[in-house]
Amino acid sequence: MFYIGIDLGGTKIAAGIVDEEGKILYKDSVPTGRTRKSAEIVNDLCMLVKKLMREAQLEAGDIYSIGIGSPGSLDRESGIIIANFNLGFRNVRIREDIQKHIPVPVYLENDANCAAIAESVAGAARGAEYAVIITIGTGIGGGVLFHNKLYIGSNGAGAELGHMVISLNGEDCTCGRKGCWEAYSSATALIRETKKAAISYPQSKILELVGGNIEKVNAKTAFDAARLGDEIGIKIVDQYIDILADGLSNVVNIFQPNVIVIGGGVSKEGENLLVPLREKMKERTFYIGDLKAAKLVAAETGNDAGIIGAALIPRLK
Repeated sequence: MFYIGIDLGGTKIAAGIVDEEGKILYKDSVPTGRTRKSAEIVNDLCMLVKKLMREAQLEAGDIYSIGIGSPGSLDRESGIIIANFNLGFRNVRIREDIQKHIPVPVYLENDANCAAIAESVAGAARGAEYAVIITIGTGIGGGVLFHNKLYIGSNGAGAELGHMVISLNGEDCTCGRKGCWEAYSSATALIRETKKAAISYPQSKILELVGGNIEKVNAKTAFDAARLGDEIGIKIVDQYIDILADGLSNVVNIFQPNVIVIGGGVSKEGENLLVPLREKMKERTFYIGDLKAAKLVAAETGNDAGIIGAALIPRLK
C-alpha cells in the first residue's frame, strides 16, 4: 500500500506518494494562490493528487490514506479546517471535498505536527522522548512530542506556539491579535523587515542583492547581506535572531524538551543561525544545577517534512 501526503502551505501546495518506509516516490507542487476562494484551492489540491496517481499508475484501491498538513485550528475527527488564517479558510470541509474526487480515508493534522512526525520518525528528533519542532515559514508552527506522541491539547488546538504573545500591543498578526511570535520571527516577518531596511537604507547591499527590485527580497536576503559585511544586513539578522531566541527560550522554559528542531527555509542557514541562537538562549532559559540543556538543531527532513509527516499521520492513530 501507498500513502499520500499533502503539505498545504501559504505559498504552495506540495504533495507526494510515500511508501511504507516513509520514502517519497513521486512528488509535485502547485502555487497556492492564497487570495483565492477555498473551493478553488481545494480543487487544485485534488487535481495535483490525481496527477501524481496517474504518474505512479495507481488507483484509489492502492492508496491506504491521504494525509493533509494545514496550519490553523482543525477538527480532526470531522476533517474540517476550522480556521487557517494564512489562507483565509473558515470551516472548510476538506475531507468531504477530497473524498468527492478520491474515495480513500483522509486524515487532517496541523502542519507543524506533520513536521514533528517526520522529524521524529526520520529526522533530527529520532529517539527523543520529549521534542519540540518549530517550523519557520509564512507563519510559525510548533509540534510538541511527549513519549513519541503528539501533544494537541484537550480540544486539538494545542501547541500553537507561533501565537504566543512576546510583545504587548506589538505588530499585527494574521490571527487578529498583536505581538504574536510569528509576527516577528516568521519568514514573512523577516522579509517585511528586510524590505523596510532596503527602503530606509538604499546604500546597503540589500537592494544590490535583489537587482534593485525590492519584491525579490526573500528570507535569505538579509543573511546574504550580513555575510558580505553589510551593516544593515548584520543589524537585521541580529534583531531577528534576538527575538527568535526570546520565543525559543519561552518554549524551553515551558516544555524542557530533550531537543528543539528548527525547520523551514530559514533553518538552511545552519550554524550561522544556530550558534548565536544557542548563545542567547543560554542567558534566557531556566536550568538549575545539573539539569541538561535542550539541544537546538536544524531539521533533517528539509522541504519534504510536510509531505512525509502528513503521509504518516495514520501511524500515530
